[in-house]
Amino acid sequence: MKLNQLRDNPGARKDKICVGRGIGCGKGKTSGRGVKGQKARSGVNLGGFEGGQMPLFRRMPKRGFKNPGRCHYAVINLGRLQAAIDAGTLDASKVITADVLRETGILTRVFDGVRLLAKGEITSKVKLEISGASQAAIAAVEKAGGSVTVLGSETSSEA
Repeated sequence: MKLNQLRDNPGARKDKICVGRGIGCGKGKTSGRGVKGQKARSGVNLGGFEGGQMPLFRRMPKRGFKNPGRCHYAVINLGRLQAAIDAGTLDASKVITADVLRETGILTRVFDGVRLLAKGEITSKVKLEISGASQAAIAAVEKAGGSVTVLGSETSSEA
């Protein structure tokens, strides 16, 4: 296949119809909009406007809270970390940080930091410096002989 041979599928694009040009074209006079009324005019607002009555979406009570200071962490599991070490993508002898994980392509984006979770198993001795980790993940890394340093927190675990 060549670039000059690319085509849309049949029926993917419709021809534009000419409206309002007399009865001979089939879409004359009202242009397929029926007769008079709000829907026949431009600027239709039937979704939210209820004729002056308080709209339904404004009558309903507001619920919940969106925290503007919420941190969004990129998540990595122990199994994924071990798979990267086994594949030779990650060097277990060096300190593993969020930047290292992004540069090696294990994580595409780091957001506000990286959080380690305990899904899977780890057998390599690794030294991690990350934004967050679950207690089970820290315990699993320490059991394998490694250490986890949680950045920006007084509760860091060194083995």
